[in-house]
Amino acid sequence: MTTTIRKISIAMLCLGLMSCENNKKETDTNMASEPQQVQQTPIRSIMTAEEQGSMSPDEIIGRLKKGNENFVSNNLTRRDHSAQRRMATIGQYPKAIVLSCVDSRVPVEDVFDLGIGDIFVARVAGNIENKDIVGSMEFATAVAGSKVVIVMGHTACGAVHHAIDNTDAASMGMNALADLLNEIKPSVEATEKNGDVSSKNLAFTNDVITNNAKRTVKDIRASSPRMAELESNGKLKIVAAVYDMETGKVKFLN
Repeated sequence: MTTTIRKISIAMLCLGLMSCENNKKETDTNMASEPQQVQQTPIRSIMTAEEQGSMSPDEIIGRLKKGNENFVSNNLTRRDHSAQRRMATIGQYPKAIVLSCVDSRVPVEDVFDLGIGDIFVARVAGNIENKDIVGSMEFATAVAGSKVVIVMGHTACGAVHHAIDNTDAASMGMNALADLLNEIKPSVEATEKNGDVSSKNLAFTNDVITNNAKRTVKDIRASSPRMAELESNGKLKIVAAVYDMETGKVKFLN
């Protein structure tokens, strides 16, 4: 009887040890299959004159596309903003200027995974150009050395919606807004009609948004002989893009 109990105890002990070993192997396997989180050291530096000067317009656009991929995948670069802020007091050498709508849902620097000193950002409802905007772009490019100008429209643009729907802003005491909407209306008129001419027609509205960004690019070239010259010499690129607020992706149009 004692011998039998002893054998049973030994058998149970062996089963217990085997179970522990199997659990350990399973845990090790699970840990190996999990992606390893790499602790990224925050970036402390900012763009230098040497870095700005060494990049071509095409290379800069490529980097902006990669930055947008980081934004879409929620993998933004960690930055030491305090250190960057202090270094930026020495000077600035941004690689591009982006003309965006004023829409608060379009965080331009985040959209391209950029930090302090990386880009100039100009904003105006409907991302249209005017004398002050073009002057700012001339400063950014011809003076400060930026090599890319991006006119970035975005889906669900309120300014474009009101331009399509012929909102009478002047009757509400908003003459300046009425003038701004009039700047967008040529893009509405130039867009092929595929259904109702209404902001509720999503396909038509998105076409207007695209055409409006392209039209602004043409207007910038016409308004600035200096930037047009830089572009013809291959030292600058002026391009249109559209930001999709639902996906976070930026589509470059040319």
